[in-house]
Amino acid sequence: MSAPTMNLKVSRKAEKFIRRMITFSGKAGGFRLAVKEGGCSGMSYDFSIEAEPAATDAVVTTETGLQVFVPAECQAMLDGIVIECEDSLMNTGLTFFNPNAAKSCGCGTSFTPAA
Repeated sequence: MSAPTMNLKVSRKAEKFIRRMITFSGKAGGFRLAVKEGGCSGMSYDFSIEAEPAATDAVVTTETGLQVFVPAECQAMLDGIVIECEDSLMNTGLTFFNPNAAKSCGCGTSFTPAA
């Protein structure tokens, strides 16, 4: 069986931020991106550093080799997402631009799924 595929983009700045997360975690592996209930808009982004993907994960590899793991149950809500990194006086961290969101919160970390 072939691995699931999906459209996902990681900006250079976000990739650098994620690679630093991987380095500081002390683990080799990839970036796991999922969604869970919560946040001010109903669903929030959840991420962690994992040694390897789960059997049903989509694995997206960037041009420079960063691996992003997306659980099967989250793939439809995250297909087409763009991961950026904000670095300002008010916020430093990852932000997400999701075409599957009907609306997003101001901080960019939670969303309401489109119907």
